Amino acid sequence: MTIKGLDGAANSAAAAHKPAHFKLENLIRPNILSLEPYRCARDDYQSGILLDANENSLGHSLPPNSVIPHNPGSSNGATPVQSTEADDPLSLNRYPDPGLFGIKDAVAELRGVPNDAFVFLGVGSDEVLDLVQRVCCRPGKDKILICPPTYGMYSVCAAVNDLEVVKVPLITEGGKFALDVEAVNKKLAEDPDIKIAFICSPGNPTGTLIPPIDVRQVLDNPAFKGLVVVDEAYIDFAEEEKRMGKRPAEEIVSAVSLVHEYQNLMVTQTLSKAFGLAAIRLGIAFAQPPLVQIMNNTKAPYNISSPTAHLASLALSTKGIAQMRENVQTLIRNRDQLISALQTLPGAGAILGANEANFVLVQMLDLETRSKPDNDVAQMVYKRMAEEMGLVVRNRAKDLGCAGCLRITVGTEEENKRCIELMKGLLEGGK
Repeated sequence: MTIKGLDGAANSAAAAHKPAHFKLENLIRPNILSLEPYRCARDDYQSGILLDANENSLGHSLPPNSVIPHNPGSSNGATPVQSTEADDPLSLNRYPDPGLFGIKDAVAELRGVPNDAFVFLGVGSDEVLDLVQRVCCRPGKDKILICPPTYGMYSVCAAVNDLEVVKVPLITEGGKFALDVEAVNKKLAEDPDIKIAFICSPGNPTGTLIPPIDVRQVLDNPAFKGLVVVDEAYIDFAEEEKRMGKRPAEEIVSAVSLVHEYQNLMVTQTLSKAFGLAAIRLGIAFAQPPLVQIMNNTKAPYNISSPTAHLASLALSTKGIAQMRENVQTLIRNRDQLISALQTLPGAGAILGANEANFVLVQMLDLETRSKPDNDVAQMVYKRMAEEMGLVVRNRAKDLGCAGCLRITVGTEEENKRCIELMKGLLEGGK
């Protein structure tokens, strides 16, 4: 069956990719596969006297001088939205131009996929994670697989979509947090109702990269007819480590490298972390064009706003990418300093995971013997710092393999020093 909106050549090209046991049309819910995509007014025409979409022809209602100016020279070469209103360069009274300042092309170039047909954009990664469950899984019948400890939204979306969650824990011994490939493949082979396997890399809260070679073994599992989704919200920190010489230059860290080969793979990323644009809510997915087309057919119209696209275009410009990489390198150096300080902090225990993201997972030890991780101490430090001292970390002590653990986001040098200072006072005072 040809996917609506996708030309036959693209459909055939994707079907020729690995693995032979996977057929996308057998995975997608039939009602989604037959869906006629909503056609937006802006899909056909983006300029002229626009009296087609019931927009407000008088313009926006924002106070004067409150709009975001658009600088065409910084938009990575994309054509700016045309506007006749001098004080509204983003044409806020108009629905977004589907071109979205060329950000799909910019992302495709940045991550090395052939073109924008391999790119889907969502309102944060969370929209992508929810939407892929909706298109692949039948409510009340199908299941997803996750590998705890992991990002909580996979399970939240599953609950919203009435899907059962199957759990195959990471290998947690010694704070390793590696993917148990054998156990994952065994579970996928045993249960044909599992339609999506979610893998977080680098993991949250683990901070540990799952090597693409491990992902490949799941993709090649002939008994699994479903989809593998690799969530790479923090991947730029591992990528930048290569540029800094902290990882082998030839190492492949991102599963996007596998999208060229496999049609049963989706990789999600975001501008929230390394690019520092959490507020604009832009998530990205990379997959073969048929799956991207199905996602586009199903999403809400105009899901990406013009202000979001404009800001993303600036971040994805040559100067924006250079700034991101400079900031990430600074955060990596700050992370190393934070780890060194935690390793000499009385009352702090092991630092778990591989520390390949922008946070550190560290154990709080019991105050009497300081020999074992203690959830109560973790809660005390977390609560008192937040409520009495104005510094907030995250308590992950209840997560599998994370007993007594606090997750500390890497801040500025001054913020990290303040965190260590407060923790030292609380741990010494408690004893």
